[in-house]
Amino acid sequence: MAKLGGSLLVPCVQELAKEPMETVPPRYIRPEQELPIISDAGLISEIPVINMQKLFTEELEDSELFKLHFACKEWGFFQLVDHGVSSAFLEIVKKQIQEFFNLKMEEKKKYWQYPGEVEGFGQAFVVSVEQKLDWGDMFYMTTQPVHLRKPHLFPNLPLPLRETLEVYSLELRTLAISLLLKVAKVLNIKADEMRDFFENGKQSVRINYYPPCPQPEKVMGLTPHSDATGLTILLPINEVEGLQIKKNGKWVPVSPLPNAFIVNIGDMLEMITNGAYRSIEHRATVNSVQERLSIATFYSPRYDGEVGPAFSLITEQTPASFRRVTTEEYFKGLFARELHEKSYLDSMRIQHGRQG
Repeated sequence: MAKLGGSLLVPCVQELAKEPMETVPPRYIRPEQELPIISDAGLISEIPVINMQKLFTEELEDSELFKLHFACKEWGFFQLVDHGVSSAFLEIVKKQIQEFFNLKMEEKKKYWQYPGEVEGFGQAFVVSVEQKLDWGDMFYMTTQPVHLRKPHLFPNLPLPLRETLEVYSLELRTLAISLLLKVAKVLNIKADEMRDFFENGKQSVRINYYPPCPQPEKVMGLTPHSDATGLTILLPINEVEGLQIKKNGKWVPVSPLPNAFIVNIGDMLEMITNGAYRSIEHRATVNSVQERLSIATFYSPRYDGEVGPAFSLITEQTPASFRRVTTEEYFKGLFARELHEKSYLDSMRIQHGRQG
């Protein structure tokens, strides 16, 4: 089993939000400079939509690969439709996750973070008692490979959720590998090299729960950050908007399409593509009326492997922009820090003696 690091234990926001309150406790209130201006309605542009079936249809593949390349390069985000995971199954996933978050507190305590651990119910990246907290709870755990699972979490999940997440984690592993091989094709990374990074990769899920908030404009559901992993595949669980991505310095709301996954490039894939594709900052906002839930599945290079620019891409003209480290070393460094924009990826950059 892998020990990734810990996060300080914090109160359950779902329980806190059940109390009648007009003002939010101070630890959740963000200073004004942390509340960026939301983009004007006129600036909202839809994030690209990629059709998975077209990527695997010979006569349509080239044009869809071009769209995939544009989405990854210019946006770092796209919505994935016709992805092959049945909508009936996704409805079951959504229903059971909603029920999991509605368990009584005594039941939930069985799945709470242990002190010094990051998996379980709680919040991640809390490293100091002064730190501002997000207005949201999460349930985080490793799902693949099986030997990295915590014995008190996945194997003890209530049925039928455990069986559903078992199937879901395998479906999404297949989906992630398929997308990564298409990324390799479009960037001329050797398929075997991409496989070597990601086969038997580390997969984890983070289920996010954002309760309604009496002062939504003063809090953050999830701090602005880029995902540290390879590829993130997000399934919105209910029809409430809240995800926003940073595009040209503005926050753009994402309107999820029915039965689509929202996919984004993580820091590790930015490293592997040597900066050709960029991980994009995003955040979650909350509202005063409705709860919002989502499940993010993170797919990363194998835990006993390395992460760094693909050798296929490195030439004298295009030297490596990032250090090469073991995956384990990468994750340990990640969880020792506060979540903040793209600061962790920046610590991996190689400076090539540029002035300025």
